[in-house]
Amino acid sequence: MKLTIGLCTVALMLAIPGFAQERHGGGGKPEVGGGYVPKHGPPPMKAAPRAEPHAAPAQHAGVDRQGHPEAPHVHTNGTWVGHNTGREDANYHLDHPWEHGRFSGGIGRGHVWRIAGGGPSRFWFGGFYFSVAPYDIGFANGWLWDSDSIVIYDDPDHPGWYLAYNTRLGTYVHVMYMGNS
Repeated sequence: MKLTIGLCTVALMLAIPGFAQERHGGGGKPEVGGGYVPKHGPPPMKAAPRAEPHAAPAQHAGVDRQGHPEAPHVHTNGTWVGHNTGREDANYHLDHPWEHGRFSGGIGRGHVWRIAGGGPSRFWFGGFYFSVAPYDIGFANGWLWDSDSIVIYDDPDHPGWYLAYNTRLGTYVHVMYMGNS
């Protein structure tokens, strides 16, 4: 009997911190990442000031809240943060948009892809190849180029670019479709 009471007491003592953490905000649903997949991509910008080429990335990302990534990201309520430079952003201008064709593998929430290899300059999944925009390479720090799950969205403001959203981190980068095998 004493052993049973002792075991129950120890089990209760171990469980109490978990309950307390949940009530005080820790351990709840994350505000960014954690497997969340946005229902749709960002809305197009109505108008934005013309960005200078190679402007500091902070203009385009920055931390919107304490504990959020210093990269473009999506809140788990569907808000896209950092996609605010508009159509005239010289960092994403292409003389020949979609020069390698258009991605036909499936775009949006219903199409989660697992990166199979490579790195920011060339990565692939399902026989499709992509390259991260030079301006965004720093925002892909922490991506796992052999296992992260991503979702591709159309970029409504920058012809020739797509947005690759990392479901684990909740961050995204501009990517160019490079073709398929």
